[in-house]
Amino acid sequence: MAAASPDPDREPDRAGGLDRASAPRPGLRERKKLRTRSAIRRATYRIVAEHGWEAATVEQIAAAAEVSPSTVVRYFPVREDILLTDDQDEILAARLRARPADEDPLDSLRAVILDAVTFWLDAEPEETRLRGRLMVEIPAVRARLTETTAQTGRMLSASIAERTGHDPEALEVRVFTAAVLGALREAAVHWAERGQGDDLVPLLDRTVDLLKAGLTLRSPRPAHPRRPGRARP
Repeated sequence: MAAASPDPDREPDRAGGLDRASAPRPGLRERKKLRTRSAIRRATYRIVAEHGWEAATVEQIAAAAEVSPSTVVRYFPVREDILLTDDQDEILAARLRARPADEDPLDSLRAVILDAVTFWLDAEPEETRLRGRLMVEIPAVRARLTETTAQTGRMLSASIAERTGHDPEALEVRVFTAAVLGALREAAVHWAERGQGDDLVPLLDRTVDLLKAGLTLRSPRPAHPRRPGRARP
């Protein structure tokens, strides 16, 4: 569910979350780091789009981003993280804390995550679709997605706990957050496996509806009545 930021100054300003005026502006050093990370990401996407994932070696990425290979490794020790981590977890957690206090936690997560996905589909449609395709085609990317989703879940769990008065390490909080993020991740895989023909945001919204209904799985067609068997003697 991660989406890479094209520019450190292009954070989404959405209703129900934090606007840029309420968030402290990063210092010069931090902005430089963000620009370096963004340059590495843009270079990676260009290489992958033109030549495929295997061609996106650390050396090729470094050359395209005009940084050293050691800089690429320092910012992204795991190559797949260039696609999957986006420096937005803290922003998501802050937006989650800023949701209305009386809002159901599931609806709060729905609003924050769907809002972010909508933004990135508008801001980076080609990169978002490419990332979805790689998630299906490259086992290492899909495996790493599971790990990064768990990391995001731990951060969002803290916000959920703060809103609900639970301990962040409480089983209920961890299971709740993991279930929601896991379901949304599976919906994204479903979207990518089917050629990305569906509209992703309504698909994610439908996924949350399924969770909210208690995961009731009904038959897609009326069941045929069973024919009565012969009575046993």
